[in-house]
Amino acid sequence: MDEQKKSARRVRLNTMQLIALGFFGVIFLGGVLLWLPFSNQQPIEFIDALFTSVTSVCVTGLVTIVPAEQFTLIGKVILMLLIQIGGLGIIACMSAFFLILGKRISMKRRITIQQAYGLDTLSGLVKFIIRILKGTFLVEGIGAALFAFKFVPEFGFIKGIGYGIFHSISAFCNAGIDIIGSTSFQQYAGSPLINFTTMFLIVMGGLGFPVWHDIAVNVRKGVKGHKRPLKWLFTRLKLQSKIVIMMTAGLIIFGTLCFFLIEFDNPATMKDMNVFEKLMASMFQSVTTRTAGYATIPQSGLEESSKLIGCILMFVGGSPAGTAGGIKTTTAAMLLLTVICVLKSRRDTECFERKIDNDIVKSGITIALITFLALFTGIAALTLFEPNVDFLDLMYEAASAMGTVGLSADLTPHLCRGSHIVLMLLMYIGRIGPLTMALVFAGKSDKSKQFRELPEENVMLG
Repeated sequence: MDEQKKSARRVRLNTMQLIALGFFGVIFLGGVLLWLPFSNQQPIEFIDALFTSVTSVCVTGLVTIVPAEQFTLIGKVILMLLIQIGGLGIIACMSAFFLILGKRISMKRRITIQQAYGLDTLSGLVKFIIRILKGTFLVEGIGAALFAFKFVPEFGFIKGIGYGIFHSISAFCNAGIDIIGSTSFQQYAGSPLINFTTMFLIVMGGLGFPVWHDIAVNVRKGVKGHKRPLKWLFTRLKLQSKIVIMMTAGLIIFGTLCFFLIEFDNPATMKDMNVFEKLMASMFQSVTTRTAGYATIPQSGLEESSKLIGCILMFVGGSPAGTAGGIKTTTAAMLLLTVICVLKSRRDTECFERKIDNDIVKSGITIALITFLALFTGIAALTLFEPNVDFLDLMYEAASAMGTVGLSADLTPHLCRGSHIVLMLLMYIGRIGPLTMALVFAGKSDKSKQFRELPEENVMLG
């Protein structure tokens, strides 16, 4: 038994190292490739190439250069591949590589997959990875086809198809990097096709692959024949899937209402739009702050209250084991549910008639606090490097990097190199931090060695 426990600890440590070093290796290789002359239309400094690689692999979207003007066709293809690798994750990409080569996935790699995606069993892991790949390419294919209806008439057949594929991958992977120009999707603010296709891709990528799997399994069990198929399906989902769906819907609605009310008469953002366009732009802004990075309205023109709400949404981010960043919807839900249960004098954190394990609650609190500390350490560093820049704009940029969002108050290209390094570190921590923290704090442990009989004493709170 002791040997088995030691082996489990070694596997968990190797999983963390594999994720962290895997991302670092891909980032450095991507930086070198993007720095080489064949990737560029004009000379580029290595730090700009490295920054672009970080923002691509960490699926963020902050840039120090304009990708549409800087990179050649080869550079844009490399950029797209980096985004796809970053979105799927190192574990899924490595597993896909072994499957393509026809190699058997060893037990050690199966345990790594299980821990990375928080699955309950080792059975069916290869099928799970295959479903992730099939689902990803299917959704991205649908998105590319929808984008093509807009891009082909505007850019021509070949270029329009290429733009459709690139932006579908970028949206699904929640990267928010575009190769159209320097204003993201602002020129398409009035296009329902571009807006709703992009939002669809962002939400699908941000839900998380385990939620996809849970929904697919229950749909196959049979939804037909039920008077209320959606209600029937929802009641049979796992607790995580229910929390993810409810939090995702709630945050989108909350953000939409806030941005609509605050920016309604703002001449720098929505004033000249009709009511439908304002609602669409508000919903897009709410969705994109959940770690996507595309923008249909100028971020520098937002009211200060909108930027603050944006920071909150960016901090929360998407859902576990998906393409999004942030502390994740489940962690935010855990914090809210714990507060509610304390106010109601309940001993345990409860949700949908289920008790949530106290170790999971502690893990959620730990992840949120460490992420919060990392974010504000980054903000403090930025204020030292940029003493003349508005604090809220720096906070917006830092939250965007930490949440792997990519929205910018038109600030990133104008920051100094020290600030660029801070943002790269925040993007890297934001992409791997919550996952590695979960592997550290939420794994199985030897509770017999942790439990100690100590005298109890109270301390004052509040």
